[in-house]
Amino acid sequence: MLAAEREAILQIAEGWAEIDRSHRKLAHRGSRLQAFYASESTVLRVLREAGLRLPGPAAREPLEPRAWPEWAELVPGVIMIYDFTHFTRAHRCVVAVIDVISKYWLATVVSAEESSTQVEVAFTRALVAEGKEHLLDADLLQELATGTVPDNDERIPVLLAISDNGPQMTSKATASFMAGARIAQHFGRPGTPNDQSWVESFFGHLKAENPHLEKITEPGVLESELDRLRIHYNAVRLHEGVGYVTPEDEHYGRGEAIRAARRAGLVNARATRIATRRRTRKDQS
Repeated sequence: MLAAEREAILQIAEGWAEIDRSHRKLAHRGSRLQAFYASESTVLRVLREAGLRLPGPAAREPLEPRAWPEWAELVPGVIMIYDFTHFTRAHRCVVAVIDVISKYWLATVVSAEESSTQVEVAFTRALVAEGKEHLLDADLLQELATGTVPDNDERIPVLLAISDNGPQMTSKATASFMAGARIAQHFGRPGTPNDQSWVESFFGHLKAENPHLEKITEPGVLESELDRLRIHYNAVRLHEGVGYVTPEDEHYGRGEAIRAARRAGLVNARATRIATRRRTRKDQS
């Protein structure tokens, strides 16, 4: 690296650092302006030797979390969350609907695309599985489809659906369906996946505990396997988030009794151990 080349790199960095903010871009900026021709790593080395640090991305002002509606009770069957994930070998995407409180896996739709149609199908299945298909009011859905949203309608809403800000979640078609099914929408903060942590965690555990899912190439096989795993996830797998009972136990009100029985069992077991040791010591003496 010649002295003149070093000087050219530093001059370009001085003039373009605020815009390019990357040694890689500065390397290409230099050749674009015919100021120097050097590799990206060489530009980085020259900048470091000169003690120059490029400015990082501007800090974003943090957004306050959006509060859930006051009417949304923290009990199973009221607050749901949904999202899409991809299984690339099968060339399919999957939308899953999860109960936020009980962690119960309500419904799944496997499809070649992700749109409002898949959201509607997933929530229709979830409502049917919950015995709440009566919420799918055909007259109200038709009224909403015409662009008319009734005021002071006691039928709207009774459930809450949480999601990110994806286009299939924020579309007018999805909004109309949700309103027709008495489901209010709650969107997380942009760029804040923690607002959807329940479903992010769900997909993470699903794929980590069942790595064979991402090796499946047949869409039909993937759908059958997800149906099988949904039963296992709900009725067999103990979930840390609900106190090591199954989501099914928690969803249908058995969770607290199971946890209470374990606590009582621990107390009794300890008392039994203490009494046994005391009798053993007494017999030995």
